[in-house]
Amino acid sequence: MKDARLRFVSLAIGLIALAIASLGAKAQETSNSFLSDLHNFRISNYMALDAYYRFSGTGATDTLNEIVVGINSANDAMNSLSQSTAGVLSEDQLESLNQEFDKFKALMRDNINDVRNRGYPDLRLVSDMANQALTMNNMATELYTVARESNETNTNQRVEAARMAAVKMAQMKAKYSVRSNSAVTQTFQGSDTETSLDEQAREFDDLLATIKKGPAEGELKTLLDDISSKWQFIRGSYINYNENNVGFVIDRYSKGILNSLATTIDLLKTAAS
Repeated sequence: MKDARLRFVSLAIGLIALAIASLGAKAQETSNSFLSDLHNFRISNYMALDAYYRFSGTGATDTLNEIVVGINSANDAMNSLSQSTAGVLSEDQLESLNQEFDKFKALMRDNINDVRNRGYPDLRLVSDMANQALTMNNMATELYTVARESNETNTNQRVEAARMAAVKMAQMKAKYSVRSNSAVTQTFQGSDTETSLDEQAREFDDLLATIKKGPAEGELKTLLDDISSKWQFIRGSYINYNENNVGFVIDRYSKGILNSLATTIDLLKTAAS
């Protein structure tokens, strides 16, 4: 009888330990999902901004659709953040970010209507939107740092470098679209305080070097080789902007790098788990 009781107690302790471990794994998974949502929020907003700059010069429906996709993706990420049970950030912090996002969406709507109704952008309003985008994404980056450094999350250096590289590429892509679009390039060069294109490009160099440190085989090696190849092809255009550069090539290769970075992040996360 005594042995039976001991076995029962031992089994109960084992089950409790298993349950605690399972809860810890779920909490970690929820927290990592939270970081992914914050990352996607930043990328989606910059992609919407980039599409707007191109739309302001062409008024093309397919480019307008890209803006909608970007805003909808950011909306989805914001909703997921607001409904998260990770407990990484406070309700006030998330509400502040949501309010900045609402301001950005309102300015985006006004700027789109300007182009559709008048055929050209209001540069003051475009500048307001660019500055709001930077304010909002700086806040998102600060909150990302807070979330990453909390006890609830566990991140990998190469994953973080890949995410930062993706944000940097999205920023560069949007800024390049400003400079290469005749509708806004004359008096508007992006937000008031954003880092210059050549400096951003050199920061991307450093981030890419960090991503490439460590083992890389199979699909991961193929992706990193693809990113490096595409980046070397367009790097000079970001470092030394020239009006003779072919904008659609820069756009296509930059999108290709972003897509490959997204898959790279997934592979690195899987390898680190």
